[in-house]
Amino acid sequence: MNIGIRLHDTLPGTLSERLAYAKAQGFSCAHLALSKALSDFPMADAPRLLTEELAAQVREDFAAQGMECAVLGCYLNLADPDEESRRRTQEIYRAHLRFSRMIGARVVGTETPAAAGARFSEPQQDSEEAFRLFLESVKPVVRRAEEEGAVLAVEPVWRHIVSTPEKAERLLEEVNSDSLQIILDSVNLLSAATVDRAEALIGEAIRRLGDRVRVLHMKDYVKAQNGDVLSTACGLGVMRYEALVAFAKARGLPMTLEDTRPDNAEAARLFLERFA
Repeated sequence: MNIGIRLHDTLPGTLSERLAYAKAQGFSCAHLALSKALSDFPMADAPRLLTEELAAQVREDFAAQGMECAVLGCYLNLADPDEESRRRTQEIYRAHLRFSRMIGARVVGTETPAAAGARFSEPQQDSEEAFRLFLESVKPVVRRAEEEGAVLAVEPVWRHIVSTPEKAERLLEEVNSDSLQIILDSVNLLSAATVDRAEALIGEAIRRLGDRVRVLHMKDYVKAQNGDVLSTACGLGVMRYEALVAFAKARGLPMTLEDTRPDNAEAARLFLERFA
């Protein structure tokens, strides 16, 4: 099993120190969000900062620990209704796609949030208008991914524009590129309205998206008294992992943990490994 961790969930330190700590806790891959893992990396400056020199250092740091970069995070809003802001965001994605190729990351990971305070907010973010805006914004980014030999992977989230397995499948069909793939975070698909059929929904996600999933994000959840779904580290909730782990093993997919702390990350990894 190839289990990893978000580096910004480790103890603070340099990239080299965070990777060494993750390795010491038994992880074999990592999710790298540069602006969260490094204190001196502002995302707005990514096109200038993501140089070949930095890539060489990142490759060296990962290689020193024998670890893989499963995800290079770039979770910015490609559906911002402001055109100028959207163009700047697209440039940041292009820089991350180039950088991901240079460091050997499997994917550049993203989500599809609506723009806070803009014309898309709940429930309008679930509208056809919001979907079309994201679609037209992501297409040129995916074309750059094709040119770079890189992969952009979208993570469906029930609160976001791409909110269901069905919408994610539609996105893949309309963009029609092998450079657009999926990160499957099953807990992020669960809402108060769907949590009671969690296993069926996860099964649907695997059925619809399985051939296009490149990475699994793994966490657990509990159901609050008001029905809300609260996420937590693996082993601390009621999540059923059998189908997900079997799917990951059959496809050779990395699984990166979320919602861990330095004091429970290793226990979360060991809990998942029981399903091997």
